[in-house]
Amino acid sequence: MAEIHVEDRAIVVDAGIVGKALGIDEGLVQPLRREGKITTVSEHGIDADAGTCRLTFFYQSRRARLIVSEQGQVLRLSSIDFGGPQLRRGRAGRSERNAMGLM
Repeated sequence: MAEIHVEDRAIVVDAGIVGKALGIDEGLVQPLRREGKITTVSEHGIDADAGTCRLTFFYQSRRARLIVSEQGQVLRLSSIDFGGPQLRRGRAGRSERNAMGLM
């Protein structure tokens, strides 16, 4: 069963969730992470979003974003393939993060 574990500020996401969201085989997730080809940004909610985490995974021209509760429940999942050149990793502007109430 695919799982997400949140403990303190550490988050562990099952490779099956990441693979499905990015449109790749789950067996490729760990090797691509080790090679730096899948990158991740994690943000912890503040104020009205306290108790949630936003996880963003980047691979080539794809982005997958999960909002999860402290209990590891996926509250929202979105993914998009921009279909162009590889995305810049971790380039979300500060104003975008603030608008979400996440840092």
